Amino acid sequence: MRDLLHLGARAGELLKARKEKIAVGETSAGGLISAALLAVPGASEYFAGGAVTYSPRAVRGLLDLTFDELRAKGIRSSSEPYAEILAETIRQKHGGVAWGLSETGAAGPHGNGYGDPAGHTCIAVAGRMHAVRTVRTGISDRVENMWLFTEAALALLVESLESAP
Repeated sequence: MRDLLHLGARAGELLKARKEKIAVGETSAGGLISAALLAVPGASEYFAGGAVTYSPRAVRGLLDLTFDELRAKGIRSSSEPYAEILAETIRQKHGGVAWGLSETGAAGPHGNGYGDPAGHTCIAVAGRMHAVRTVRTGISDRVENMWLFTEAALALLVESLESAP
């Protein structure tokens, strides 16, 4: 947990220094990414909002996306292209803030309906630069994967913020 708070604090520090805001869209992390960012005093300076888009209905309602539309484009949930769309869409839905961060995967104990095993997630950052990463933990422990997915997402965010122009 300390690593998550440390990463959340580092991301907050970088965002505040840049005077930029972020919006977060997450699925299998279940809100832990947002919680780590919001645990920092002064988070209102950089956290615009977020959504846990855990179901197709939530994706449609909050992001104006449908899985049918995505499938027609050859994109499936829990994939790098979907993570990129989610990061950019959540960024735009929050007034075009500087950064969007997304996570989409299968925490476990079983895989998801798209053929991904437990422990699989895709993470994306959209903003001054774009980055996407697939993580496979190789474990089926749901809670452990949620923590690991959150850590990976925050690490990618910090890495992106530190290297962005």
